[in-house]
Amino acid sequence: MLQIQPPNKAPYSPHPILNLGFRIFFSGGAIFAILIMVLWMVIFFGHTQIDAAQINPFYWHAHEMLYGYAMAIISGFLLTAVKTWTGIMMPYGYRLGAIFGCWLLARIAWAALGIGLTAFPVWLAMAIIFDLLFMGLTAWVIIKAVMAVKQYKQMGIISKLVLLTVGNGLCYWGIFTADQDYLRIGVYLGLYLVMGIVLTIGRRVVPFFIERGLSFDSDQEVNVKNSKTLDALSLGSFLIFMIADVFYPNPYLVSASAFIVAVVNSLRLIGWYNPRLWQKPLLWSLFVAFMGMCISFFLFALQPWLAFNHSIAVHALALSGVGMMTVAMMARVSLGHTGRSIHSPPTTLNLMFALMALAFVFRVIMPLIAPDAYLMWIMLAQSAWVACFVLFCFSYLAILAKPRGDGLFG
Repeated sequence: MLQIQPPNKAPYSPHPILNLGFRIFFSGGAIFAILIMVLWMVIFFGHTQIDAAQINPFYWHAHEMLYGYAMAIISGFLLTAVKTWTGIMMPYGYRLGAIFGCWLLARIAWAALGIGLTAFPVWLAMAIIFDLLFMGLTAWVIIKAVMAVKQYKQMGIISKLVLLTVGNGLCYWGIFTADQDYLRIGVYLGLYLVMGIVLTIGRRVVPFFIERGLSFDSDQEVNVKNSKTLDALSLGSFLIFMIADVFYPNPYLVSASAFIVAVVNSLRLIGWYNPRLWQKPLLWSLFVAFMGMCISFFLFALQPWLAFNHSIAVHALALSGVGMMTVAMMARVSLGHTGRSIHSPPTTLNLMFALMALAFVFRVIMPLIAPDAYLMWIMLAQSAWVACFVLFCFSYLAILAKPRGDGLFG
């Protein structure tokens, strides 16, 4: 890893929240996660004027969870991590604010589409312009930094960012042409590309976090097991699964490939396991998120045979890989990159992560056990999601908005 030398002249930012990407995007993403879920509750129970002929409400929800919330958190993480990986300063101050502003304006436009405000073409045009600007600018600054130092090992993440921009474009094309197939492909491609990024970054950082977290207060250094064979099998089987479910939805090919992904990542998870991680919420949350993803792929494998709704497996993957994993990563990164101790996290973390786990139980497990109460489970899952992010905002917004205690820029 490159050693980062402090710049000769301290960078200028009008406010600490614009010092690095994680600050503004984690803050905005967490607030957005609350607002967009509340709006989805209202839409789901039929209290808005959304034009279902123009945009399927379920695809509206999926788009904003993926290209709205998840992309905000991924962008915040990468605009911070790439600085560490390459040693090159990423956008800060007004430049970072401009990128965030594009994201925010796109979200306002999508909220208008969800509420059903008049002038649908105007809001759609606004969403297209600013959403693709946001994703394009984010991808460009990351590609530029990576190429400058020839870190070609990051091409996997870069390619996923480019494909996410393509996927978002397909969503817009589907709305523009009233072709639900394009919208479906754009949404599912977005979900699985986000999962690809989560699996890639998770493979890098989760074992590292476990080793660092458990070695800190132990007389012996903790080492977890990894396998290049499992890495290759995970990548190959996940690629087959993604192509099969997005472009060639053969349920049995999806089932077989999902089973391999589930088994491979379960073996990977066993290699990372240490019973002491349950004592540390910043570790058990990451472990549970990965475990939830494994359960999700087992559900994809079982779905054609047990004939439950495909959306059960989709939401399992989304709540574990997008929900729990992003909250867990934000909780740790927000401490480490603001100069605070990761070994003394906020006391609210156990409850916060438990609420996201409850959202998984209510949205995935309970509809399988008691499908007659489906609407109640949906409402409880939505409420648990909102409560989780309210706690995150209560615990972390002040941290994200304040300067580092050590006086460094970041």
